[in-house]
Amino acid sequence: MVGPAPPVAATRVAVRRMLHGIHKDALVLVACSGGADSLALAAATAFVAPRMGLRAGLITIDHGLQDGSDRRATAVAAWGESVGLDPSIVVPVDVAGRPGGPEAAAREARYDALLETARAHEANSVLLGHTRDDQAETVLLALARGAGPRGMAAMPDRRDVEGVALLRPLLDMSRDETRKACAAMGLEPWEDPHNLDPSYARSRVRGSALPALVDALGPGVVSNLARTARLLAQDAEALDVLAAEELERSMLDEGLSVAMLEALLPALRARALHSWALSLGCSPAALSHRHVSALEALVTGWHGQGAVHLPGGIRAARVAGVLRVLTD
Repeated sequence: MVGPAPPVAATRVAVRRMLHGIHKDALVLVACSGGADSLALAAATAFVAPRMGLRAGLITIDHGLQDGSDRRATAVAAWGESVGLDPSIVVPVDVAGRPGGPEAAAREARYDALLETARAHEANSVLLGHTRDDQAETVLLALARGAGPRGMAAMPDRRDVEGVALLRPLLDMSRDETRKACAAMGLEPWEDPHNLDPSYARSRVRGSALPALVDALGPGVVSNLARTARLLAQDAEALDVLAAEELERSMLDEGLSVAMLEALLPALRARALHSWALSLGCSPAALSHRHVSALEALVTGWHGQGAVHLPGGIRAARVAGVLRVLTD
């Protein structure tokens, strides 16, 4: 008996590993744009999930940024239904008015819609089609922004957000493998023109920067960048655990002990202050390195400066050796 083509088998194995341990009859949803990566992922999930006793559906997001995007989304959902992905849902989103550039706004709108839809359908997980190439691109973008280890750790294979698991089964597979998987299954992926638009930073990395690195350093650079992300993710996780412990020790009824914070290693102090700001209600998307550095200056560079203005209208100040939130 002839089995599936190797790229098809590889996507199925990746999905099976990621879905292992999910309770029987749970619903998992695949985010599918119709591109090669998500199309290969959706096809693999349609094959694997029922054999594991799971229900599988599909979500396709219509950003409304291109002519005919609604028709394409409808076609993707119809394909999902044809391969047994139930429900197969089209979710339109409004990108206008969101903070950040167009890439960031579209990404935020997409994730909000995916999570909202998953909760509405009581789905256990949403599967995302990011590949090893996407991971390498993300590391380069983080490096260009001057990000620290957390940013360069790039995309985790699993992230839990308020009861929904965001899963990335294909992070160890290449984009070329997903294209070959689609070809072997007779699927015709949609090519997003935004991926070739040089006005987008990721498109420039994909079309120019990463290929230049491959030419200069060899094809292994993509895998090496992805491995760097995995290693940094492990380090960042360990530091986050230690920082959480130190943050708890620094807690006073009225705020944080400056003396306890000042005694910490810089990496732990910065993480503790970042976590504290989030606990106050700062938006993760709006909280930046600049805000955390200003908080740190209240601890290590104190010269009587005023309050630090954090996202969400929150003000933090140093008062009598304590970092506290101002309420007046």
